[in-house]
Amino acid sequence: MSFAAIAALASSVAPLSAAADLAERARTLVGADQGVHVETEDGVVLVSQAAARAVHPASVSKIPTTLALLRALGPEHRFETHFSAGGPLREGAIDGPLVVTASGDPFFVDENALLVLLALRELGVREVAGGLVVDGNLLFNWDTATAPARLRRALEGGVAPAAWQAVRGRTAAGGASAPRLRFAGGAGGRSDVQLLVTHRSEPLIPLLKALNGFSNNIFAPFAAAAGGIAVVQAAVRETLPAAWREELILGDGAGAHRANRMSPRATVAILRTLQQELAKHGSDLAAVLPVMGVDDGTLRHRLAAPAERGIVVAKTGTYGSYGACSLAGALRTERHGMVYFAVLNRDVPIEPARRRQDAFVRALLAELGGVPWGYQRDDSPAFTRAQVRPAGADRASAR
Repeated sequence: MSFAAIAALASSVAPLSAAADLAERARTLVGADQGVHVETEDGVVLVSQAAARAVHPASVSKIPTTLALLRALGPEHRFETHFSAGGPLREGAIDGPLVVTASGDPFFVDENALLVLLALRELGVREVAGGLVVDGNLLFNWDTATAPARLRRALEGGVAPAAWQAVRGRTAAGGASAPRLRFAGGAGGRSDVQLLVTHRSEPLIPLLKALNGFSNNIFAPFAAAAGGIAVVQAAVRETLPAAWREELILGDGAGAHRANRMSPRATVAILRTLQQELAKHGSDLAAVLPVMGVDDGTLRHRLAAPAERGIVVAKTGTYGSYGACSLAGALRTERHGMVYFAVLNRDVPIEPARRRQDAFVRALLAELGGVPWGYQRDDSPAFTRAQVRPAGADRASAR
């Protein structure tokens, strides 16, 4: 037999040996009745165990929502919130309410309200004769029900001292305590509405990164920005093979809805498509999902040993009352390039499930040879990537 023939035989046998070994590891480490799917970037299946069985994925549901949002809005999309005078502006006072027109910015918090407050004061606004009126979908400090009242309180200076110190440290603002607007009355009628300030969120990619890292369930209303959950489900199903489409069911985009279902193989396929979508924009999965052992949030202390951290990008999913505990993501490897995996545990207690998942990912690293992502986390506060535009400004200015 020629050397070339021997080399060809070796290259065909080695993946089979690796796959057999990893399949055995999946059975012994994760459980023979649990869903696992592992696939290389060129489509070689290394493990496929109960891979077509759709189970509740908990917050792994955020992966298809992330894909749909990127496709619908684009990576540079910013959510705008407009602040307008609901009446004439006379000697620093709005003769009417302050009108807030919101578009569902999921990351509008105290620091962002302070940026707006500083911009209003630069325009000379000190008092609002009416109250605060909201049009559209306002989220403030992760809440919708109390958002108008809490935002008004923030604009009146009622924020945590730490929020003001953070903003003061990043702007030219002075003063030991936060500035404030004075609201003199209730909502009141509006007339001669005039735009004063536009707040633009940080771009979509870092926004998704932060929400996925902490697995924030604000993703549920966030899906509305992609057209609603039915549109999200339909759009992502279109990326799957026809025979797999029923293996993705989304009752919400965050993972809390009882109806949510994903199969391991469909999860891997969606991860692959998400990576391809990000690559079109010169990015990758580490830009929107947490890096294990590096990023703050649900994966900060998992696979955090020096030889492990920074090698796996993943999304967790945990919903104990549904019996759901999941881990899905990707790793760069010496032998197969990018490798995608999904471990969707069902009816396994949360802590044992997490130990099983981490043990299996360590087996992947040992068998395939993990390569660091070359990722550098950005520790700058989210509000520093937001923009505030006074009405009539030619261009947005970061504050």
